[in-house]
Amino acid sequence: MENNKISVGLDIGTTKIVAMIGRKNEYGKAEILGIGKSKSLGVHRGVVNNITQTIQSIQQAVQEAEAEASLKIEDVTVGIAGQHIRSLQHSDYITRANSEVVIDEEDIDRLINQVHKLVMLPGEEIIHVLPQEYKIDGQAEIKEPIGMYGGRLEANFHVVVGQVSSIRNIGRCVKSSGLELEGITLEPLASANAVLSQEEKEAGVALIDIGGGTTDLAVFKDGIIRHTAVIPFGGNVVTEDIKEGCSIIEKQAELLKIKFGSAWPGENKDNEIVSIPGLRGREPKEITLKNLSKIIHARVVEIIEQVYVEIKNYGHEEQKKKLIAGIVLTGGGAQLKHLKQLVEYITGMDTRIGYPNEHLAGGSDDDIASPLFATAVGLVMDGLKRQERKRIEKEVEEMSNVAVDVSEENTIEEDVEEIVEAPKKERKSFLDKLTERVKDFLDNAE
Repeated sequence: MENNKISVGLDIGTTKIVAMIGRKNEYGKAEILGIGKSKSLGVHRGVVNNITQTIQSIQQAVQEAEAEASLKIEDVTVGIAGQHIRSLQHSDYITRANSEVVIDEEDIDRLINQVHKLVMLPGEEIIHVLPQEYKIDGQAEIKEPIGMYGGRLEANFHVVVGQVSSIRNIGRCVKSSGLELEGITLEPLASANAVLSQEEKEAGVALIDIGGGTTDLAVFKDGIIRHTAVIPFGGNVVTEDIKEGCSIIEKQAELLKIKFGSAWPGENKDNEIVSIPGLRGREPKEITLKNLSKIIHARVVEIIEQVYVEIKNYGHEEQKKKLIAGIVLTGGGAQLKHLKQLVEYITGMDTRIGYPNEHLAGGSDDDIASPLFATAVGLVMDGLKRQERKRIEKEVEEMSNVAVDVSEENTIEEDVEEIVEAPKKERKSFLDKLTERVKDFLDNAE
């Protein structure tokens, strides 16, 4: 099988690292060929804090995926998240020299590049600049300004900011694992692509991805991402609390959470008890399920309330910004029993659990369509999209070359010009530029 047709997503999480190999089938859906996962050592709250351990974990996950798909992995699309990610709203404008020429890509690039000159805190860098809507000469709510006339072009932007050293560390881990960095994507965006339908993004929806170390939020309305946030708590703090509250070791706490945990304390009767083997030579411990769910409940409420504050920051309470499709929960933490009911109770918004099967080929393994793998599936899809773009750009270039060769005969030339116009070159997204910058940095730093 040709390697240029497959794409590999690498989700470097706090609890697990997942490598997923996928390709597009003839229906345009993603078909997963192999998957590998390893325990993530050396990542804390979404940020790499031990390079050597992270490299080992990446290699282990990649080898597993390679064995299952019997393919060699070369390039990967990697996700970035972590507590250093924050977002802000910003509006900016440019004045055009000649308002009798229609607005084109270059004007928009000029406007976006201007946003990149914003002064950030030391060590921070702009990762994403997402235009929301445009204004031309004071006329508001313009979705697509290209081709229109006007002198002053302004736009509101959603700007995502992160620590450049954290991003470079991830690049370093990937490179030292013997892989090429094909692309970098913001994890909340990747999960959203895997889990949400276009209708939900139009109606307005908040995607909450509860991971081990962090909880990511992405808010969409009218098909555009409006707000992103990373909250530095996830499933691990729940496990921590159980460990402390019941005086047991972490492994047991994690098992308790998965097997018996519930986010709703009213569910359990007082007499339901789990017995946990004591450490060497000690008595077993008895834990009531009611207590267990009280501990979980307290911490989960805290996480959801913080997320809800962010949803309110976006402006959900204004009529025009209302999220009609409510909330979608994904990530490993979304598997907690009765979580959906609790979220609905706290926020008053419709809630569903998001499975990454929106774009997966039919007949995919049920395991892959688990909320655990939402980010990995999203990264695979992102890689496939990136390849598609590169292919189109290549075709455009080849066609332009053809146009030059046959310019002697006028009749052919006219036809060719039409062909060359057809595929439209997409604007390089900022993440592509970021990927290139990280690559250059790593190459020069060796």
